[in-house]
Amino acid sequence: MLSSGRRTPQLLHDLQINSSFGWHLQFLTIIGLSISTLTFVFGLLADLTSTALSASPDLPSSPPAAELSEQLFRIKNYLALVAAPIEITISLLYWTLKAIDGNLLVTPDLPLPPVMYDLGFHLVPAVVLTLDYVLLSPPWPSTPMNESAPLITLNLSTVVAFAYWIWIEICFSQNGFYPYPIFALLTTNQRIGLFVVSGVIMWVVGGLLRVVYARVNGYESVEHLEKVRRSKAMSASGKWE
Repeated sequence: MLSSGRRTPQLLHDLQINSSFGWHLQFLTIIGLSISTLTFVFGLLADLTSTALSASPDLPSSPPAAELSEQLFRIKNYLALVAAPIEITISLLYWTLKAIDGNLLVTPDLPLPPVMYDLGFHLVPAVVLTLDYVLLSPPWPSTPMNESAPLITLNLSTVVAFAYWIWIEICFSQNGFYPYPIFALLTTNQRIGLFVVSGVIMWVVGGLLRVVYARVNGYESVEHLEKVRRSKAMSASGKWE
Protein backbone atom coordinates (compact mmCIF):
# COMPACT_ATOMS: atom_id res chain seq x y z
CA MET A 1 0.00 0.00 0.00
CA LEU A 2 2.94 2.33 0.66
CA SER A 3 6.50 2.37 -0.54
CA SER A 4 9.74 2.07 1.44
CA GLY A 5 12.30 -0.51 2.44
CA ARG A 6 14.78 -2.37 0.24
CA ARG A 7 12.54 -4.00 -2.33
CA THR A 8 12.32 -3.02 -5.97
CA PRO A 9 10.76 0.47 -5.89
CA GLN A 10 7.51 1.23 -7.67
CA LEU A 11 5.87 4.64 -7.87
CA LEU A 12 2.59 4.80 -5.97
CA HIS A 13 0.73 6.49 -8.83
CA ASP A 14 1.71 3.60 -11.14
CA LEU A 15 0.15 0.95 -8.93
CA GLN A 16 -2.49 -1.22 -10.57
CA ILE A 17 -4.76 -0.82 -7.57
CA ASN A 18 -5.20 2.91 -8.31
CA SER A 19 -7.19 2.31 -11.50
CA SER A 20 -8.82 -0.96 -10.47
CA PHE A 21 -12.44 -1.66 -9.61
CA GLY A 22 -12.91 -1.04 -5.90
CA TRP A 23 -9.83 1.18 -5.68
CA HIS A 24 -8.04 1.10 -2.31
CA LEU A 25 -11.27 0.06 -0.59
CA GLN A 26 -10.30 -3.48 -1.52
CA PHE A 27 -7.84 -3.35 1.39
CA LEU A 28 -9.31 -4.36 4.74
CA THR A 29 -6.97 -1.85 6.36
CA ILE A 30 -8.53 1.02 4.40
CA ILE A 31 -12.05 -0.19 5.14
CA GLY A 32 -11.21 -0.37 8.84
CA LEU A 33 -9.67 3.11 8.80
CA SER A 34 -12.73 4.48 7.00
CA ILE A 35 -15.10 3.06 9.63
CA SER A 36 -12.82 4.30 12.42
CA THR A 37 -12.66 7.79 10.93
CA LEU A 38 -16.44 7.89 10.60
CA THR A 39 -16.73 6.76 14.23
CA PHE A 40 -14.56 9.60 15.49
CA VAL A 41 -16.25 12.15 13.21
CA PHE A 42 -19.58 11.38 14.87
CA GLY A 43 -17.88 11.46 18.28
CA LEU A 44 -16.40 14.88 17.51
CA LEU A 45 -19.75 16.22 16.30
CA ALA A 46 -21.41 14.91 19.48
CA ASP A 47 -18.79 16.66 21.61
CA LEU A 48 -19.10 19.92 19.67
CA THR A 49 -22.89 20.04 19.97
CA SER A 50 -22.65 19.15 23.66
CA THR A 51 -20.06 21.87 24.22
CA ALA A 52 -22.18 24.42 22.36
CA LEU A 53 -25.17 23.51 24.53
CA SER A 54 -23.12 23.87 27.72
CA ALA A 55 -21.82 27.26 26.64
CA SER A 56 -25.26 28.53 25.59
CA PRO A 57 -28.02 26.68 27.49
CA ASP A 58 -30.71 28.88 25.93
CA LEU A 59 -29.46 28.35 22.39
CA PRO A 60 -32.52 27.60 20.18
CA SER A 61 -32.22 24.41 18.22
CA SER A 62 -34.51 22.10 16.28
CA PRO A 63 -34.02 19.31 17.18
CA PRO A 64 -32.74 20.46 20.57
CA ALA A 65 -28.96 20.46 20.87
CA ALA A 66 -29.05 17.98 23.74
CA GLU A 67 -31.08 15.48 21.74
CA LEU A 68 -28.89 15.98 18.69
CA SER A 69 -25.75 15.41 20.74
CA GLU A 70 -27.20 12.24 22.24
CA GLN A 71 -28.16 10.91 18.81
CA LEU A 72 -24.70 11.63 17.39
CA PHE A 73 -23.07 9.99 20.39
CA ARG A 74 -25.31 6.93 20.02
CA ILE A 75 -24.42 6.62 16.32
CA LYS A 76 -20.74 6.88 17.23
CA ASN A 77 -21.11 4.08 19.78
CA TYR A 78 -22.92 1.82 17.31
CA LEU A 79 -20.16 2.39 14.77
CA ALA A 80 -17.63 1.58 17.49
CA LEU A 81 -19.24 -1.86 17.87
CA VAL A 82 -17.78 -2.58 14.42
CA ALA A 83 -14.76 -0.28 14.41
CA ALA A 84 -13.06 -1.44 17.62
CA PRO A 85 -13.26 -5.22 17.01
CA ILE A 86 -12.39 -4.93 13.32
CA GLU A 87 -9.35 -2.72 13.97
CA ILE A 88 -8.06 -5.09 16.66
CA THR A 89 -8.66 -8.04 14.32
CA ILE A 90 -6.82 -6.24 11.51
CA SER A 91 -3.88 -5.62 13.84
CA LEU A 92 -3.75 -9.25 14.95
CA LEU A 93 -3.97 -10.61 11.41
CA TYR A 94 -1.57 -8.07 9.92
CA TRP A 95 1.25 -8.43 12.43
CA THR A 96 0.89 -12.22 12.50
CA LEU A 97 1.10 -12.50 8.70
CA LYS A 98 3.92 -9.98 8.54
CA ALA A 99 5.89 -12.00 11.09
CA ILE A 100 5.36 -15.13 8.97
CA ASP A 101 6.08 -13.57 5.56
CA GLY A 102 5.57 -10.00 4.38
CA ASN A 103 4.96 -11.30 0.84
CA LEU A 104 1.59 -12.58 2.05
CA LEU A 105 0.51 -8.96 2.44
CA VAL A 106 2.14 -7.16 -0.47
CA THR A 107 3.73 -8.29 -3.73
CA PRO A 108 7.56 -8.34 -3.90
CA ASP A 109 7.64 -5.28 -6.19
CA LEU A 110 5.79 -3.19 -3.61
CA PRO A 111 7.84 -2.38 -0.48
CA LEU A 112 6.35 -2.66 2.98
CA PRO A 113 5.39 0.67 4.56
CA PRO A 114 7.79 2.62 6.80
CA VAL A 115 7.61 1.71 10.48
CA MET A 116 5.75 4.85 11.56
CA TYR A 117 3.16 4.49 8.79
CA ASP A 118 2.88 0.79 9.56
CA LEU A 119 2.14 1.49 13.21
CA GLY A 120 -0.23 4.30 12.27
CA PHE A 121 -2.26 2.08 9.95
CA HIS A 122 -2.11 -1.25 11.75
CA LEU A 123 -1.74 -0.57 15.48
CA VAL A 124 -2.68 2.96 16.56
CA PRO A 125 -6.37 2.71 15.48
CA ALA A 126 -6.79 -0.49 17.49
CA VAL A 127 -5.20 1.06 20.59
CA VAL A 128 -7.15 4.32 20.36
CA LEU A 129 -10.50 2.61 19.76
CA THR A 130 -9.86 0.19 22.62
CA LEU A 131 -9.17 3.08 25.01
CA ASP A 132 -12.25 4.91 23.76
CA TYR A 133 -14.43 1.82 24.15
CA VAL A 134 -13.20 0.95 27.65
CA LEU A 135 -12.76 4.41 29.16
CA LEU A 136 -15.04 6.82 27.31
CA SER A 137 -18.08 4.86 26.11
CA PRO A 138 -21.16 3.25 27.66
CA PRO A 139 -21.26 -0.57 27.81
CA TRP A 140 -23.89 -0.56 25.05
CA PRO A 141 -24.94 2.28 22.71
CA SER A 142 -28.62 2.47 23.64
CA THR A 143 -28.87 0.88 27.11
CA PRO A 144 -26.59 0.24 30.11
CA MET A 145 -26.14 -3.33 28.90
CA ASN A 146 -27.69 -5.74 26.41
CA GLU A 147 -28.11 -9.38 27.38
CA SER A 148 -28.09 -10.31 23.68
CA ALA A 149 -24.72 -8.63 23.09
CA PRO A 150 -22.83 -11.90 22.39
CA LEU A 151 -25.38 -12.98 19.76
CA ILE A 152 -25.57 -9.52 18.21
CA THR A 153 -21.80 -9.24 17.91
CA LEU A 154 -21.57 -12.80 16.55
CA ASN A 155 -24.05 -11.94 13.80
CA LEU A 156 -22.25 -8.65 13.18
CA SER A 157 -18.86 -10.35 12.90
CA THR A 158 -20.27 -12.96 10.52
CA VAL A 159 -21.84 -10.30 8.29
CA VAL A 160 -18.62 -8.24 8.20
CA ALA A 161 -16.40 -11.23 7.40
CA PHE A 162 -18.56 -12.60 4.60
CA ALA A 163 -19.42 -9.16 3.22
CA TYR A 164 -15.70 -8.53 2.77
CA TRP A 165 -15.21 -11.93 1.15
CA ILE A 166 -18.02 -11.27 -1.33
CA TRP A 167 -16.64 -7.79 -1.98
CA ILE A 168 -13.11 -8.94 -2.84
CA GLU A 169 -14.48 -11.72 -5.05
CA ILE A 170 -16.50 -9.12 -6.96
CA CYS A 171 -13.36 -6.99 -7.28
CA PHE A 172 -11.36 -10.03 -8.42
CA SER A 173 -13.92 -10.81 -11.11
CA GLN A 174 -13.43 -7.27 -12.45
CA ASN A 175 -9.69 -6.85 -11.92
CA GLY A 176 -8.21 -10.32 -12.18
CA PHE A 177 -6.16 -9.92 -9.00
CA TYR A 178 -6.65 -9.84 -5.22
CA PRO A 179 -5.56 -6.94 -2.99
CA TYR A 180 -3.52 -9.27 -0.77
CA PRO A 181 -1.24 -11.98 -2.27
CA ILE A 182 -2.32 -14.47 0.40
CA PHE A 183 -5.79 -14.66 -1.18
CA ALA A 184 -4.31 -15.82 -4.50
CA LEU A 185 -2.34 -18.55 -2.73
CA LEU A 186 -5.46 -20.05 -1.17
CA THR A 187 -8.20 -22.13 -2.75
CA THR A 188 -11.79 -20.92 -2.54
CA ASN A 189 -12.50 -23.17 0.43
CA GLN A 190 -9.33 -22.01 2.15
CA ARG A 191 -10.29 -18.37 1.63
CA ILE A 192 -13.71 -19.09 3.11
CA GLY A 193 -11.96 -20.72 6.05
CA LEU A 194 -9.75 -17.66 6.48
CA PHE A 195 -12.77 -15.38 6.61
CA VAL A 196 -14.55 -17.69 9.05
CA VAL A 197 -11.51 -17.58 11.33
CA SER A 198 -11.35 -13.79 10.95
CA GLY A 199 -15.03 -13.49 11.88
CA VAL A 200 -14.51 -15.69 14.94
CA ILE A 201 -11.52 -13.59 16.00
CA MET A 202 -13.59 -10.43 15.63
CA TRP A 203 -16.37 -11.96 17.74
CA VAL A 204 -13.94 -13.10 20.45
CA VAL A 205 -12.34 -9.65 20.46
CA GLY A 206 -15.77 -8.08 20.99
CA GLY A 207 -16.38 -10.40 23.93
CA LEU A 208 -12.99 -9.63 25.45
CA LEU A 209 -13.67 -5.91 25.12
CA ARG A 210 -16.88 -6.33 27.12
CA VAL A 211 -15.02 -8.33 29.78
CA VAL A 212 -12.32 -5.66 30.06
CA TYR A 213 -15.00 -2.97 30.19
CA ALA A 214 -16.73 -4.79 33.04
CA ARG A 215 -13.45 -5.16 34.95
CA VAL A 216 -12.48 -1.53 34.53
CA ASN A 217 -15.89 0.09 35.01
CA GLY A 218 -17.41 -2.31 37.50
CA TYR A 219 -20.71 -3.38 35.98
CA GLU A 220 -21.57 -7.04 36.43
CA SER A 221 -24.67 -8.18 34.59
CA VAL A 222 -28.00 -7.13 33.20
CA GLU A 223 -29.73 -8.55 36.27
CA HIS A 224 -27.43 -6.63 38.59
CA LEU A 225 -28.03 -3.37 36.76
CA GLU A 226 -31.78 -3.92 36.73
CA LYS A 227 -31.77 -4.61 40.47
CA VAL A 228 -29.82 -1.42 41.11
CA ARG A 229 -32.27 0.53 38.96
CA ARG A 230 -35.28 -0.88 40.83
CA SER A 231 -33.66 -0.19 44.18
CA LYS A 232 -33.03 3.43 43.26
CA ALA A 233 -36.61 3.82 42.03
CA MET A 234 -38.07 2.32 45.21
CA SER A 235 -35.74 4.40 47.37
CA ALA A 236 -36.96 7.53 45.65
CA SER A 237 -40.59 6.53 46.22
CA GLY A 238 -40.01 5.45 49.83
CA LYS A 239 -40.55 1.73 49.09
CA TRP A 240 -38.03 -1.07 49.36
CA GLU A 241 -37.87 -4.60 47.98
